[in-house]
Amino acid sequence: QVQLVESGGALAQAGGSLRLSCAASERTVSRDVMAWFRQAPGKEREFVAAILSTGRTTYYADSVKGRFSIFRDNAKNTVDLQMNNLKPEDTAIYYCAARLLGGSVRSLNYNYWGQGTQVTVSS
Repeated sequence: QVQLVESGGALAQAGGSLRLSCAASERTVSRDVMAWFRQAPGKEREFVAAILSTGRTTYYADSVKGRFSIFRDNAKNTVDLQMNNLKPEDTAIYYCAARLLGGSVRSLNYNYWGQGTQVTVSS
């Protein structure tokens, strides 16, 4: 059973930056698609970014493209999300996910999920 632990969530001002990190308990995730999702109060969980196993191919939601960047370090079993130019609408719990079971990387069809880390952006 792979465990994912997110960190880095905090209160930030609009226009500021945060970096989230997700640590996986097993090296097998180095072969997996890894992704970040978020869920705002009263809303459904939504895709933010994903990165393929080699780290050379990334995907982003339109709402974060140009502001967020996803990175992975397979030697450390980590995936980070660098968030710049934060907006109040980025406020949400951010979840790390690993091992896509099939379909689009933007779907919720991942085998493993972290517990989430809270990001709050004030205006």
